[in-house]
Amino acid sequence: MKKKLLKMLLGTALVMGLAACGGGDDEGGDTAQAGDAEKVYSQKCSSCHGGDLKGGMGPDLTAVGATKSKDEIAAIIKDGTDGGMPAGLIEGEDLDKVADWLSAKK
Repeated sequence: MKKKLLKMLLGTALVMGLAACGGGDDEGGDTAQAGDAEKVYSQKCSSCHGGDLKGGMGPDLTAVGATKSKDEIAAIIKDGTDGGMPAGLIEGEDLDKVADWLSAKK
């Protein structure tokens, strides 16, 4: 009984966490038009990685460029991770700009 309850609670927490990571919409807003990497990050990533890049539900990204290249960062954003980050939160030109911006964080 305790195992089932624990699984249910963890599953619920995971689903809620993944839903929070996908914030923002892709329709005509400032994101795609402005192309501002920080704005895209704020709308799509900060709910899990923090507005200050220091993490929360997701890992700390303050120095992600010290260990990962722009291409590696872009692949993670595009494909997601087994650790809970969903795939495809950012696409196209915005993906390239955010990966470039994050790769400069050393």
